[in-house]
Amino acid sequence: MALVTGTAGQAAADSSKLLPMSSVGDMLVDGVHRKIFISDPYLGKVVATDYAGTVLSTVTGLPGVTGLALSPDAGSLYAAVPGSDAVVALDTAAVTETARYATGEGTDPQYVAPAGGKIWFGYGNGDHGDIGSIDTSGEQPVVTLAQDAEIDYSGAPRLAASPTDPNAIAAVSSYYHWFRIGAYDVSTGTAVRTARSPESEASSGGMVSDLAYTQDGSRLITATAGNRHRIWQTSDLTQVGAYASEYHGAAVAVAPDGTVAAGSDAWYAPDVFVYRPGETTAVRQYDFPNTGTYSAGDSLAASALAWEPGGSRLFAVTIASSGNSIRLNVLDQPTKSVPKVTVKVPATVTVLQAVTVSGTVASTLKLPAGTPLAVTRYDAEFPKGKSLGTKPLGANGAFSFGDKPTAAGNVTYRVTYAGDATHIGASGTAVVKVTPFKTNLTLDRNRLTVNYGTNVTYTASLGWTYRNRVVEIWADPYGSEPKRLLKRGTVNSAGKLSVTLRMTRDTWVTADFAGDTRSGRAHVGSTVYTRAGLTTALSRHYKWSKIGTIWYQTYHQTTDPLVTAWNNPYPGRKTKYELQVWYDGAWRYGAEDYVTLNGGGMAYIAFDGDGAAGVRARVRTAYVDGSSGDDVNTTVYGAWKYLNFTR
Repeated sequence: MALVTGTAGQAAADSSKLLPMSSVGDMLVDGVHRKIFISDPYLGKVVATDYAGTVLSTVTGLPGVTGLALSPDAGSLYAAVPGSDAVVALDTAAVTETARYATGEGTDPQYVAPAGGKIWFGYGNGDHGDIGSIDTSGEQPVVTLAQDAEIDYSGAPRLAASPTDPNAIAAVSSYYHWFRIGAYDVSTGTAVRTARSPESEASSGGMVSDLAYTQDGSRLITATAGNRHRIWQTSDLTQVGAYASEYHGAAVAVAPDGTVAAGSDAWYAPDVFVYRPGETTAVRQYDFPNTGTYSAGDSLAASALAWEPGGSRLFAVTIASSGNSIRLNVLDQPTKSVPKVTVKVPATVTVLQAVTVSGTVASTLKLPAGTPLAVTRYDAEFPKGKSLGTKPLGANGAFSFGDKPTAAGNVTYRVTYAGDATHIGASGTAVVKVTPFKTNLTLDRNRLTVNYGTNVTYTASLGWTYRNRVVEIWADPYGSEPKRLLKRGTVNSAGKLSVTLRMTRDTWVTADFAGDTRSGRAHVGSTVYTRAGLTTALSRHYKWSKIGTIWYQTYHQTTDPLVTAWNNPYPGRKTKYELQVWYDGAWRYGAEDYVTLNGGGMAYIAFDGDGAAGVRARVRTAYVDGSSGDDVNTTVYGAWKYLNFTR
């Protein structure tokens, strides 16, 4: 199976910052003072930040503050404050309250829009809404309510001012009971409705979370229920199209060049869709990550999407699904397509074997054939990467080229598209496991058995390798003695490395070759068995006697012969003794047992000679592998020692 990875490009400068807020009512950007204003209905305040989200100042005492709008000269920020039945004017430079216009008890103004020299506001409750105006041209402000009672909006209508006609505004239902949208001429100081949506649309829209004009004022876009942002013709308010989005529409923002950002309150789907002018397929999508404690991703707040005036960035305010995190997100290159580079390679190949690297570059804006792709190979010889030059993108966004990996191990191929004026750079990687050539390594002396204290020379023989010619020889004695390195060195011209070891235990000796970029690792072993060290001595005799061809140590029957035995010591080790008696022309069983050795490996065994005159016997000691208390040496029997008794 091929190893495949695909990577979509990302705008490195995208960022987000936590805001000291509990809710979001509205958001707008002041390009003159380079500030972002966000209302917090729950805490009753307006927060001003810079373009990075750093809080500059806060105005409090605005209960339920929701809709925000800039005066035409950007000198004032108008805020609808339903909890005070007022529209409040803030100085945008100092961010301080400069005026408070009462709209009437119980009016609950929620949205504002300056046009025609007046401040227009949408007011009402969940069932009914209307439009009012504030005339500030005289000595005292004049408030006029019920500018269009006939249309009967559901909830306080959201308002938008035309970017091209200073005397045109639009309104739309903000609550879900029924959907109505209207357009107005306010040049006479009174809202004269010029168009309204057909009554047949009343049940089709649901709650509307945002309203915006297109850059030329000829269309209105609503962020409403459903998986689309609907487009309305301003002249007669008939629907003329839609931008695909996700359920539920939360915000819409139109850039001066006509680029549309359609935002949705989507926990488990993309939140923002960006459409280039005249196109109905999104060039870019954003899915905000999860910064809360629940599984869902952060969602876009209602009416919380805005373009940077005179710039290309898009600002979005999001709310964590757990509700404990409100953030300003700065999307740095939202109008650029985000390619996804997918790279495919075989699962495994042998070093120096040809490999085909293939894949695709998928993008919402198709890249032309011939687009150069930079290729880099990362391996053990070039861990920081080796450039393989550029390869052309083929038809239908596909590419394919050949290579021969020169080093074993995991080899990564990275294919990179640098990006351009309409595309963000992107790259993809794939990893192929490159197997090395097999290395021939041998070690002699396997299954050799030697006596305790014998010096044994081991020789490792190394066959062809690419570069590395170093071999290590290790000894791992049986028992508690640790493994140790005997020798590490470069083999000679014949490929051999030798070392001599004095044998005291059964030992597993190994030779190791670490491999190199083309030669595989190798490990071989050789077990050499070492007989236990052993000596046996008889003492207390008074003379030597030769009987037949055998010399006997002769004892008076009043003397107890003493056998002194030694084995190389090991914790808990025992020596075995065997005693035989000459009887009826043959050596017969007399006694045998295991005797524990002391810390120096010694054991002392005395036999009772009382009444043994005329007896001939022999004795020997032994270490028996597995029966003498351990298995770190190989079995060994000592020579017989002969003794006889006289009076």
